[in-house]
Amino acid sequence: MIKRRKRGRPAHEDVLTPTEWRVTHAIQHGLSNRDVAERRGISRDGVKYHVANVLAKLNLPHRKALQQWFGVPRHSALNRGETTTMGSSRLGAIGQIARHVGDIHQAVRWYGDVLGLPHLYTFGNMAFFDCNGTRLLLTQEAQPSHADSIIYFRVDSIAQTYEALKAEGVEFISAPHMIHKHGDGTEEWMGFFKDPEGRPLAIMSQVAP
Repeated sequence: MIKRRKRGRPAHEDVLTPTEWRVTHAIQHGLSNRDVAERRGISRDGVKYHVANVLAKLNLPHRKALQQWFGVPRHSALNRGETTTMGSSRLGAIGQIARHVGDIHQAVRWYGDVLGLPHLYTFGNMAFFDCNGTRLLLTQEAQPSHADSIIYFRVDSIAQTYEALKAEGVEFISAPHMIHKHGDGTEEWMGFFKDPEGRPLAIMSQVAP
């Protein structure tokens, strides 16, 4: 007797599919549905569909709750690449400072050619430069903000630091999430929280495969 296959996609081994993880991390990084649609090359309705599926799977009531939910993809380097030694939850040196610019292409030329900063890489409307070990992030905006720069602290274990800061009553704007995966498999993770005056700060971790 021939067994018939069940229709539809097979069940995924992780809590979210790879596409749902990418959409989730984009939402957690503060991107709008329009931004996510443009970056992923899908429609806004497609983004809404994925967000709705994610909320249902995680039993979360709304988008804000998703921003504060912390989860790690099953095959992420974060599950096996972070150190868990004593003291790894402490903040380290400042790893990155962010600034907003009106024209990312012009800014890349100016910061690179005029100021002579080493250009690390460009990802969409974001460009990264090395400032003698501290990373400078330039992000294009139609009307650049003049608000204070965000300070990013490097940490050994972003998961452990996240839990330690939460235990101290720190309010997180978004839970740690992966913002970029390099060609060699290295993952960039970030999480954003508030200082006592409500201004954003961040923890960041680079996890090798």
